[in-house]
Amino acid sequence: MDAIEKAIRNALEKGNAEDRAFRERVYRAAFAALDRALQANPGVTVEVAIKRRKAIQAKITEIESEYLPAVPSVAPQIDAPAGEAEGGAAPAVEAGPRAPSPAVAVDGPVQPGSDAPRSRVLPVVPDIMPDASLPGAPAIDMSAPAAPGAATEVAPDRDERRIRGRRLPLTAIFFTVTLLAAIGIGLYFAMQTGVFKTAAQLNTAPPEAPPTVEDDDFTPADGANAPAKPGAADQSRDWINVFSPTDPTHVAAPSDAKAEVMKDDSGPFLRIQSGASGSAIAFDVGQGVLEKLAGKHAVFDIIARAEDGKDTQISVDCNFGELGDCGRKRYAVGQQKNEYLFDVKFPDKHPGSAGTIAVNSDFDKQGKAVNVYEIRVSIEP
Repeated sequence: MDAIEKAIRNALEKGNAEDRAFRERVYRAAFAALDRALQANPGVTVEVAIKRRKAIQAKITEIESEYLPAVPSVAPQIDAPAGEAEGGAAPAVEAGPRAPSPAVAVDGPVQPGSDAPRSRVLPVVPDIMPDASLPGAPAIDMSAPAAPGAATEVAPDRDERRIRGRRLPLTAIFFTVTLLAAIGIGLYFAMQTGVFKTAAQLNTAPPEAPPTVEDDDFTPADGANAPAKPGAADQSRDWINVFSPTDPTHVAAPSDAKAEVMKDDSGPFLRIQSGASGSAIAFDVGQGVLEKLAGKHAVFDIIARAEDGKDTQISVDCNFGELGDCGRKRYAVGQQKNEYLFDVKFPDKHPGSAGTIAVNSDFDKQGKAVNVYEIRVSIEP
């Protein structure tokens, strides 16, 4: 005897099994127990659930045939609900909104006096899908799976509401993806039209200063890194003179470059102009000056301005012999007289010789000139 049959027969033994209404309640309780067991076990596949339901239906058919009287070779009609049983002995049981709850019933008694051979015919028990537990029905536990090899089957679910319920997750996914796509497209167009750009980013006017060159230190004419105003770097500094226009003998200009001492209202200056090759004018830094700077942190100051009406960019390179160099510097030089500063950390060693500061008056090689008023250096405290 398998688990399904044993569970149903144990339930029938707890009441009057000869009562057709009682048997009906037991059968419905069996289907209800299976329903609960399937719902509590989401891992059960649809195929297994169908087989289990069909197995119960087959067992109920087999058990019910034992309680039917022997009849001639006429198949009983099992189509009347419980509410239409003989004499009203079994009350009607609602099967919920999903499917009618047919009862097990047999047509009227066999006509007496029949000489035809008597036989037993298996009744037809339709599928039952109860919505709730039935009053007066014994409890049946279907939580354990049926014995291996048992032929169980469950009728397909025809409830359209369940079908729609299964499609809800797919609909939600489609709606979410569509919404995210719309948001993404909106953000893309907003970025393209500059909604999130600042006023500075929207300003597409050409920059005042030309772009910097890779590996160069560049100081623009305006802004936080602009050169200091004349005299602004003088406070609390002890300056050492490196170059003065009154002594141009410590300046070397290549053949295609020019260096000429001149004077204006602001005082004497040396006008330097690099050649077409981009050659620089070299200013000597005496060995005695370098000996004072060895092992120190020094700040150099070039006081200069561009030739009238010709703003330019200068580049500065240094060669301090044993003490190294200063790297390449770039400055945008305007019409006003300004101080162009750069600092150098010197190693603590003897310089061995003098050094030079080379200035290219026009980084763009357009022949522009620069007026150099002074070059000096001070030691950081």
